Amino acid sequence: MRRIVDIGRRIELVPMDPHFNDISIGLYRQHTNHGNNTPVFLVHTYSHISGAAERIEAVVAAMQTLGGMLKNADGLLHFPCNSLHEAACRRVFLEACKLAPDTPAEPRPLNILDKKSRLMITVDSAGQGVYRVTAAGEGRGAARRVSAIAGGLAKLGEMESVATDNRDTVTFACTQSHDALVGVLLTRAPNVRIVLREEEMGAGRGVLSAPSQQT
Repeated sequence: MRRIVDIGRRIELVPMDPHFNDISIGLYRQHTNHGNNTPVFLVHTYSHISGAAERIEAVVAAMQTLGGMLKNADGLLHFPCNSLHEAACRRVFLEACKLAPDTPAEPRPLNILDKKSRLMITVDSAGQGVYRVTAAGEGRGAARRVSAIAGGLAKLGEMESVATDNRDTVTFACTQSHDALVGVLLTRAPNVRIVLREEEMGAGRGVLSAPSQQT
């Protein structure tokens, strides 16, 4: 009789990895059983072809660098604050899967050139999980763009606005800093509507192929 192993709930999927034989790679959410119910994440493929395990390890290592995540003794990923941050973790996973095996992962900077406004956008950490978005430019347009990008960070990272009249500052509910994670989110925050639309379209993606269907 085939044994079914519960690997958790799938929260994201790369149906065909362009960097390794088009295998499917999934991100699963679990919880540890060590008394604190810490959310942990498993990167998994059903493929057993040569090199698949190494590809998974490369994605895991990239997520540690890009998202500032930690790996426990069971090979599962979690954030140092032990909070969920599920939406942000999904983004880190997708960015990690985009990296070719011979491309080293590097933390993303906390500044970016906004192609829409041509402003240099910078995110500064104020500590305790609080981040402020600023732009190298003046005028009403700059303020609107800063507000939009701060809103993008909030949506992608499930962050909160510090105050209703302060739309350039957002914070993580865990009250801990996540600089590497914010660097990843910042690359997509200026185009958050497109990102959310892509996620809605991808929500219906298939599940990982069963072992018998992968080479």
